[in-house]
Amino acid sequence: MTERNLRCYTNLASALHILHNRCLTLLSPDTWDDRNDSYFMSEYKRIKDVKTVLAICIADREETYHHWQVFSRGADGVCIEFDRDELLAAFDNAGGVTHRYVNYELVANANSMQEVDLEILPFTKRWPYGDEKEYRAVYVDADVEMPAFPVPIALSAIKRINLSPWLAPALAEPVKKTLKSISGCSGLRIYRSTLIDNKPWQKLTGRVAPPPTVP
Repeated sequence: MTERNLRCYTNLASALHILHNRCLTLLSPDTWDDRNDSYFMSEYKRIKDVKTVLAICIADREETYHHWQVFSRGADGVCIEFDRDELLAAFDNAGGVTHRYVNYELVANANSMQEVDLEILPFTKRWPYGDEKEYRAVYVDADVEMPAFPVPIALSAIKRINLSPWLAPALAEPVKKTLKSISGCSGLRIYRSTLIDNKPWQKLTGRVAPPPTVP
């Protein structure tokens, strides 16, 4: 099932940047953990013969441990949930940006491909990454070398901000206050994720049926 919201996993510094500047920033793929993915992006840039290729990765699925662990590990992790329609409209309105779902392929299928369309390279990953269900935006500039590209985004597009499940509970409130103190952000819904320590889930143990008595 398609999620109503799209999720951007990032860190606290990036979240502050987004809220202060009302924009999402597309960055270089050179530092991505998946070296296959960053290689495809660098080859796309080389073959296309352009000066700049930047990207941002968005998750189109519910909160998962995988996303937190891989993309926002640590106490300063943040997950920002965006309204799908507003976010995609922002990408549409940003010149030079192409956006679509990532396609996940098996190595065996890739080996059989002939005359590969250059434009699939930024949107193709190996099959083992399929659980990410990634939606990606890519910015290309043929003539100007750029380290970053901002996509304007209205605060109304932000439906919820989830703070890291590894953030100490005692620190959650000060972080929420800081984010809400930014101009226009007082009404944002901000919560600490309970993914790894959920009290309602833990209450299941209290409903365990007593073991049968031994006669």
